[in-house]
Amino acid sequence: MNGKLYIVGTPIGNLKDITLRALEVLKSCDLVAAEDTRVTMRLLSHFEIKKPLISYHKYNEEGRSENILDKVKEGQIVALVSDAGMPGISDPGAVIIEKAVEEGIDFEVIPGPTAVVTALVNSTLDTTKFAFRGFFPRENKEREEIFKEIEGYRDTIIFYEAPHRIISTLEFLKDRIPGRRMALSRELTKAYEETIRGTVEEVYNKICDTGVRGEIVILIEGKSDDEIEKENRSKWEHMTIEEHIDYYIEKGNSKKEAIKIVAKERGISKREVYAYSY
Repeated sequence: MNGKLYIVGTPIGNLKDITLRALEVLKSCDLVAAEDTRVTMRLLSHFEIKKPLISYHKYNEEGRSENILDKVKEGQIVALVSDAGMPGISDPGAVIIEKAVEEGIDFEVIPGPTAVVTALVNSTLDTTKFAFRGFFPRENKEREEIFKEIEGYRDTIIFYEAPHRIISTLEFLKDRIPGRRMALSRELTKAYEETIRGTVEEVYNKICDTGVRGEIVILIEGKSDDEIEKENRSKWEHMTIEEHIDYYIEKGNSKKEAIKIVAKERGISKREVYAYSY
């Protein structure tokens, strides 16, 4: 008998969001590997499913992955779930999938709701291009490093955050990009679901006044054309046209390319810029 591993997406809050395929797999499998067996037991009990459970979390996933795959090799059907959402997305799951691929073991992903996409669609920010970066770093050094990386993104940027860290995270962002638009969603699909929209500073002030509980998704608008134009202007507004041309030549552009860029940034004709290049 051939075994199989299923990676099963589960509801992020509202249990009615579980898919028929997910229920089918959970009812027919031999074993459920769960991030927190207590959380998964409540899910299974709600749908009157009784299955053996073993833990699979970030502290044991390396060794437990081998154990689970051995069971699959023996012919067992194993369903892997996280507490909510899709295993492998800021939850354990990536390790066992990589090992399954390496060993040629059959597995299948059963899609389900994810907080990332739900919050993105709900945010009113650009949904055509986005970057999900997991949980926002805790340490200031790591925060500074990731901010330097994402500050210039033109895509919508998405983070998870815990309620006890949200004030310090928003304060960090407010001090750097106070006017950038953002959305903060909490408790998605649950009874107290809420989304707060506004600039980073406005959302920070609102949270400071009211506080926030529950699982949180932070979404930040990508850098706009206006913001980029202002930054570019600040770089050259004290330069002469000759210095401006030299600046882009030193960056590796040809003289012709540099003249074209300078003309666009200054809002003047290429002929006028060209006259200053000799």
